[in-house]
Amino acid sequence: MKQLTQLFSNDLLMVALLSWFIAQVLKVILTLINDHKLDLNKLVSSGGMPSSHSAISTSLAIGVGQLHGYDSAIFAVAAVLSFIVMYDAANVRLEAGKQAALLNRIIDVMQDPNVTLEVRLKELLGHTPLQVAAGAVLGIVTALIFIP
Repeated sequence: MKQLTQLFSNDLLMVALLSWFIAQVLKVILTLINDHKLDLNKLVSSGGMPSSHSAISTSLAIGVGQLHGYDSAIFAVAAVLSFIVMYDAANVRLEAGKQAALLNRIIDVMQDPNVTLEVRLKELLGHTPLQVAAGAVLGIVTALIFIP
């Protein structure tokens, strides 16, 4: 029970999870506005605007900076990991999504009855630089509001 209390009183963890949650809710709202449909799958999906990966990692880094100082070793670790997460989201996973889209199109064009794909490859894996930047801003603002 003590561990559970400690877990829920961890301000850094809570602000990081809050920024992730806000990003995911914003994806649902933006899909509702842009596509005129309520897609609750966006609450747990990757990809899209804003990047929840960027939001969670930057809010953690900024929260660490606020609590332990921007000159601390732990802030440096959190910041570098945040940069890696954002680079991965905007580059590696974005390219993997493009490859998945291409493979899905190839299979559609082939229309070979002997080739079946039970589940289409997920195409929305990564983020555009704008989506990453929006997530980073969301994470920074969330941390600055909730971590004095």
